[in-house]
Amino acid sequence: MRTGPGVRKAATAVLALGLSAALAACSDGGDGGGGGGDGTGHKGAPKLSVSGAYVSQPPMDDMAAGYLTVRNTGGGADELTSVTTPLASEVTLHSTQGTRMKQVSSLDVPANGRLELTSGGDHLMLTNLTHRPKVGEKVNFTLHFATSAPIEIKVPVEPTTYRPKD
Repeated sequence: MRTGPGVRKAATAVLALGLSAALAACSDGGDGGGGGGDGTGHKGAPKLSVSGAYVSQPPMDDMAAGYLTVRNTGGGADELTSVTTPLASEVTLHSTQGTRMKQVSSLDVPANGRLELTSGGDHLMLTNLTHRPKVGEKVNFTLHFATSAPIEIKVPVEPTTYRPKD
């Protein structure tokens, strides 16, 4: 079947229109719900901050755990997708359900909510440490998110028995 210039122009116009509609649907300005903009859609962007971060002094030379809280005061959700640090060659995200811990690819940071990484709950596992950190040492962390810019923080090393105050 042979197509002429008119058919190609029409196909190009349809493709351009479809791409424009797709881009408009993905833009930050849409309410994601196709209607009333009642605040329950994907309106707004995440607005993240980090507090309460610490690493427990590890009892072993090759593994440590990290804890922190990511607050989101924005109207859009995000996800913590990875953490990097010069202290460890690998940092993995772990979710704890009951007594079971499992590695996950991301952790949700809900809109107008928080992600809490705590001892006995969701947490970071740092493996293949470059050295065993000492209490009082500060460790650089970079938190990477699905949509927000990375956040760099300095994290203190606390005693193994440390429990933050609420």
